[in-house]
Amino acid sequence: MKVVHEVEKCIGCGTCVALCPALFEMEGAKAKLKDGKMEGSNCVLEREFTPEEQNCAKQAEQNCPVSCIHIE
Repeated sequence: MKVVHEVEKCIGCGTCVALCPALFEMEGAKAKLKDGKMEGSNCVLEREFTPEEQNCAKQAEQNCPVSCIHIE
């Protein structure tokens, strides 16, 4: 599974951090993927995820108010 976070689009509301603290954390005024790697303006995390991580990542994607989180 792959999680893509469009950092420039992020408004730093913290919804993803609240729903999925296993994968997201706040860094300054924006959220970031823990252990993610920057690819252009996106932060990407690609690895095997536990079922709990998959579930919370999907919740973060569905509840992001600016739709800057994508699960592939």
